[in-house]
Amino acid sequence: MPKKKEVPEKLTLQEQADKIMAKAEEKGVSTNFFFITTFKRYQVQMKIMNDLEKQIEEIGATVEKEYVKGRGNIYTNPAISEYNKTATAANGTVSTLMKILTTFSEAEGIESGDLMSEFLSL
Repeated sequence: MPKKKEVPEKLTLQEQADKIMAKAEEKGVSTNFFFITTFKRYQVQMKIMNDLEKQIEEIGATVEKEYVKGRGNIYTNPAISEYNKTATAANGTVSTLMKILTTFSEAEGIESGDLMSEFLSL
């Protein structure tokens, strides 16, 4: 009989961030200025995206804009554009975090693949 595949527990974004910081402390990365500031920036971007996502769900994909003479036009919800911009910035921030981890591991004589896989497996 085949074994059941273990389903990982669902963690909130904050719980995942806490696990990443615990791993960073364990590996000595948590004192690296660039890691800390970049990780903090990423957390802010994720919060912004979460808030924008809620707004999009509440308001919908379109909004109506009324002009002076009372005419209304329907437009794409501006939160969608801001969400997409923030997502692009967050993706860049993640790339920067990965580069920081690679550089840190090389400086510490750690196989960068080992350090990366530890962070990615959280």
